[in-house]
Amino acid sequence: MTAPDPHGHSGIHSNVLDAKTIQSSSLYNEDLAPIPASRRSWSTYNYAALWIAMSVNIPTYMLASGMIAGGLSWRQAIFTVFLGNVLVLAPMLLNAHAGAKYGIPFPVFARASFGVLGANVPAILRALVACGWFGIQTWIGGEAINAMVVALVPSWRDYAAGVWICFAGFWLLHVLVIMRGIRTIKILQGVTAPFLLVIGVALLAWAVVKAGGFGTMLAAPSKFQTFGEFFHFFIPSLTGVVGFWATVALNIPDFTRYARSQRAQVLGQALALPTTMTFYSFIGVAVTSATAIIFGQAIWDPVQVLARLGNPVAVVIAMLALLLATLNVNVAANMVSPSNDFSNLSPRLISFRTGGLITCVVGVAVFQPWKLLANYSNYIFGWLVGYSGFLGPIAGVMICDYFIVRKKIILVEDLYLRRGFYEFSGGVNWRAMAALAAGAALAFIGLVAPSLRVLYDYAWFVGFGMSFILYWIFMRAPAATSRPRV
Repeated sequence: MTAPDPHGHSGIHSNVLDAKTIQSSSLYNEDLAPIPASRRSWSTYNYAALWIAMSVNIPTYMLASGMIAGGLSWRQAIFTVFLGNVLVLAPMLLNAHAGAKYGIPFPVFARASFGVLGANVPAILRALVACGWFGIQTWIGGEAINAMVVALVPSWRDYAAGVWICFAGFWLLHVLVIMRGIRTIKILQGVTAPFLLVIGVALLAWAVVKAGGFGTMLAAPSKFQTFGEFFHFFIPSLTGVVGFWATVALNIPDFTRYARSQRAQVLGQALALPTTMTFYSFIGVAVTSATAIIFGQAIWDPVQVLARLGNPVAVVIAMLALLLATLNVNVAANMVSPSNDFSNLSPRLISFRTGGLITCVVGVAVFQPWKLLANYSNYIFGWLVGYSGFLGPIAGVMICDYFIVRKKIILVEDLYLRRGFYEFSGGVNWRAMAALAAGAALAFIGLVAPSLRVLYDYAWFVGFGMSFILYWIFMRAPAATSRPRV
C-alpha cells in the first residue's frame, strides 16, 4: 500500500513503519516513538479526568480571584474564564488530532512543519514556559505544606527556613513521580479527579456559611464605570485565560497519542475543560469575595485562606487536597511536555526521565517562581499574556501546516529521518521560522510602542493569526516543500 505524498512528490513510501530504520536514527528514542494502536488505552473518562484534575488547582483559583481583585464583578470574571476556555479548546482539539491519529508526541509532530531539526525551536519555547509553570506550582505546593505544618506545630511559623524546606520536599516528590514515567499520570488522574471536586464544593460551602449566603458574598459590583474601562481590563484578562492553557494546546498530542479513538479524546476534553475550569473558577471568585466579609480584606491566594480556617484538622485535610491537585496538574501539564521537548534536542542522550529532571532544575533555578507570584497583575498580564505571544504563533504554524498544507497526511517514518520529506533546508523549515518570528514580533511590539499596546493585550490571537496567514502564503510559494528522501 502506498501513502499519498503530502508535498506533491511522486516517491513511493510504505504506510508501515520501518522499525529498524527509524530506531537507528539519531532523531529517535523510545520515549519519542509512535505509540502503536495496541497500546492506546485512554478512554473518554481518562481525558475528562485529566482535565478535571488539571483544572482543579491553585493557579486556576488565582486566575479568577485575580480578576475579582482587579475590579471585575463575579459575573464578568466567570464569563471571561468560560469564554477563554471555549476559545482555547479549538486549537487544543485541532492539535490533538495528529496525536490520536499517528501516535506521535508534540515535538515529533512539530517536525512536519518546522523541520526535523527546526522543531527544536517551538519545542524549547514550549518547554521553557512549562518550566516556569512547574516552578510556580511547586512553590505554591511548598507554601501549602508549610501552612499545614504551622497548623499542626505553631512554632514552625518562627522558623525562617521552614517554607524553603517544605518547597524542597515537594520538589523531590515531583522527581520521584517523573522517575516512574507516564503511567503514573493516568493512575493519578483516574483516582483523584472526583475527590478533588468534592473538596472544592466543601470549600465553597464553608465560604457560603461563614459569609452569610451567596447574596452577601457576591453582592460587590464591578468597579468599572464605563464599557471602555471594562473592555480595557477584559481583553488582556481574556488573553490571559487563553494563555493559561496555550501551553497544553500545543503539547496535547503528548496525551492524545494514547487515545483509543478520536472520539474518546474529543469528547473527554470538550466535556471537561470549559465546564471544570468555569466551575472551579467560580469557587475562586466566590471564596475571594467571601474573604472580604469574613476577614475584612479580599484574599486571592487560597493557601492564605485555608491557613486561616482555625481548625488544625480542617487545615490539614484542605492542604492535602490542594497538594494532591497541584501534584496532578504539575506532572501532567508541566513535566510531560518539557520532558519530551528536552529529549527531542538529543534523543540518544536525553531520555524522558532525564528531560523531566532538567525541567525540575530549570523551573526553580531560572524562573524563581516566588518572584512571578508577587501580585495578580504580574501573574495575569505579565506571565500569562506575555508567553502567549510566543505560543500563539507556534499554534498558528502547526495548525495551518497540518490541516491546510498537508490535509492531515503525515509520513510518520520521515519524521524520524534525516534527508526525508521533512528535511527542508538542513533540517529547518525557514518559512515556518519566519512566520513564527513575525507573529511573535507583532504581538510584542505593543510593549515597545505604547500606542500599539492593544497588540500585546491580544498577544495570543495576534500572533496566531499573523503566523497562520504568513505560513500559508510562504508555503504556497515555489520550492516551499520539503526535500524528498534520497
